[in-house]
Amino acid sequence: MYAIGIIIFLIVVFLFMAIKVLNEYERGVIFRLGRVIDHKGPGLIILVPVIDRMVRVSLRTVAMDVPSQDVITRDNVSVKVSAVIYFRVMDPTKAVIEVENYLYATSQLAQTTLRSVCGQSELDDLLAEREKVNLEIQEILDRHTGPWGVKVSMVEVKHIDLPSEMQRAIARQAEAERERRAKVINAEGEYQAAAKLSEAATIIAKEPTALQLRFLQTLVEVAAEKNSTTIFPVPIDLLEPFIRKANQSEKS
Repeated sequence: MYAIGIIIFLIVVFLFMAIKVLNEYERGVIFRLGRVIDHKGPGLIILVPVIDRMVRVSLRTVAMDVPSQDVITRDNVSVKVSAVIYFRVMDPTKAVIEVENYLYATSQLAQTTLRSVCGQSELDDLLAEREKVNLEIQEILDRHTGPWGVKVSMVEVKHIDLPSEMQRAIARQAEAERERRAKVINAEGEYQAAAKLSEAATIIAKEPTALQLRFLQTLVEVAAEKNSTTIFPVPIDLLEPFIRKANQSEKS
């Protein structure tokens, strides 16, 4: 009876050490006597106790924050830049045997690459062409992490912290730009109004009656405001005989 109990205990220990269950998003890299065999999973995995060793690797996408980095841009502006990178393991075997800790290695590589790329860019490019900077960082990271079996799918620069004096300078620049646009728009409006007035004068010169109609329309608009003063336009044609007679008297 005692021997049966020992046998059952050994069987339980054997099964505990030999049977492993991997989730759908996990793979197990199998080492047999120190040599890598292959990666297996998901599902039920049977190992040889003592001889086999398994390292679990997750295939899910990892979102990793890149801490804020002090960067001096190409135009000598000191800024703090932070980012986030998204990557996943594509080859579990390489992720285990090619690098000691792929998470730590990817994090350190992302920090140095972020400083390098942002240091080669001007401040205006960092602020206005952030997508271009993201793609450049992503390409560099993906090229260096490829031998580790890691695929960097996306990089996003989260925040660019500017010095207070630079923020004030940018605010003044934006205000000056808005004033310039307002003046240009106002000048264009004046130009278009002058062009329309010139066209209207040409039309009225061809049809003198149009000027009298314009005077009457103005009178209607003024009277509609309930003013106590009424302006009545006097046609210039009525005054021409008197002006002509006065000119003749002066000549005589």
